[in-house]
Amino acid sequence: MKINNIECPNCGYLFNPGEAISKQVENHLRHEYAQKQVEADRLLKIREEDLEQQKLNLSKTLKEELEKERERIIIEERKALQDKQGAYLKQMEDEKKTLLEEKLKREAESRDKEMEMIKLKDKVVNQRKEIELELLQKKQIELNILEQEIRKREEERNRMLLAERDKKLEDQKRLIEEMQRKAEQGSMQMQGEVLELALEAILKEAFPFDVIEEVGKGVRGADVIHTVRNRQMVDCGRIIYETKRTKNFEQGWIEKLKHDMLGQKADIAVIVTEALPKGIDRFGNVDGIWVCTFKDVRPLVLLLRDSLEKINAATAAQENKGDKMVMLYDYLTGNEFRLKIEAIVEGFTTMRQSIVRERMAMEKLWKEREKQLDKVLLNTTAFYGSVKGIAGSSVPEIKLLELDTTEDDNLLEQ
Repeated sequence: MKINNIECPNCGYLFNPGEAISKQVENHLRHEYAQKQVEADRLLKIREEDLEQQKLNLSKTLKEELEKERERIIIEERKALQDKQGAYLKQMEDEKKTLLEEKLKREAESRDKEMEMIKLKDKVVNQRKEIELELLQKKQIELNILEQEIRKREEERNRMLLAERDKKLEDQKRLIEEMQRKAEQGSMQMQGEVLELALEAILKEAFPFDVIEEVGKGVRGADVIHTVRNRQMVDCGRIIYETKRTKNFEQGWIEKLKHDMLGQKADIAVIVTEALPKGIDRFGNVDGIWVCTFKDVRPLVLLLRDSLEKINAATAAQENKGDKMVMLYDYLTGNEFRLKIEAIVEGFTTMRQSIVRERMAMEKLWKEREKQLDKVLLNTTAFYGSVKGIAGSSVPEIKLLELDTTEDDNLLEQ
C-alpha cells in the first residue's frame, strides 16, 4: 500500500511517515545492539580476568612445588658431595702427614752433613788465612824496604831533573828577553807595514773595481789612497786612510790627515787605529775625520763609499745645487748615518763573538780530554812501576811505558 506524503500543520513541510518510522526503528535497534555489545564485552573481560587469576594461582603452586623439589635435590647432592670431600680430605691429610715426616727426617740428616762440611771448610779457611797473613807480613816488610830505596832514588833523580829544568828555563828566559829586545827595535815599523798590507787586502777584496793605491815610504801623505768608482767606472771621489798601531790616540793625527786631504784632494779621511779617542767605542767622526778599529773598517767604508756614489750622482744630475750637498753632508755627519753603521757593525761583532765562544768551548773540551788522557797514562805508568819494583825482571817490559831520560826531560819541559 502506498503511503502519501503528509503536510506538517505547523510549518507546512511535506514528509513520508513510513520513512520516519523506519528510521526511528532502525535507531532504536542500533541502540539496543550497542548496549548488548558493551555488556558482552564487560562479561568477556571479567571472564578473562578470572581465567588469568586462575592461571597465576596454578603457576604459583607449580613453581612452589618445583622449588621445593629442587631444594631437596640440592641438599641431597650437597650432603653426598660433603661426604666424599671429607673422605678425600682425610686421605690427603694422612698422605701429607706421612710426607712431612719423611721430609723433616731428610732435612735433619742434610743439616747434620752440612754442619760437618761447614766446620771442615772453616778449618781449611782459617789455616789458609794464617798462611796468607804470614806471607803478607813478609811481603809487606820487603815492600817497605824496597819502597824506601825506590823513594830515595826517585827523590834524588827528581832533584836532578828539577835542577836541570830550572837551568833550562832560566836560559830560555834570558834568550827570550834578548830576542824581545832585538825585536822591539823594528817591531813598530813592521807592525805598521803589516796593518797597511792587511788594509789594502781587505779593500781590494771588497771593492775589486775601485783603485787602491799604496803611498810609498818617505812620501808625505796618507798610507793608502782609495779611488771610488761607480758601475759605469766613473770616479766618484777619494778616501784616504792612515793606519796607526799604538797604545794611545794622539790628537795631532787629525790635523795631519786634514792637511793630507787637501794635498791629495781627498773627499773623506779615515784613521784605522787600535787606540780610539775618548767617547768612541768602535768608530766615530772626530772634527770631520772618521776614526775606527781595524775590524770595523769594512762596514764603515761600505757606507762611506755609498755616500760618495750618491753625492756624485746628485752632483751630476743637479749642478750648482749647494743645498743638496749640505743635506748629504748633514746626513753623513748625522745620527741616522751613525746608527746604520752601528747596526751593520753590530752584526759583524755578533758573528765574531759566536765564533769565539765556539772556539773556547771546543778548546775547553779538548783540554779536559787531554788532562783525562794524561791522568790515565800517569796512573798506568805508576801501577806498572809498582808491579815491576815488586816482581823485578819477571815482569815483561812494555816499551811505551819504559821512558828514557831524554823523554823524561821533554815531559818536564812541557
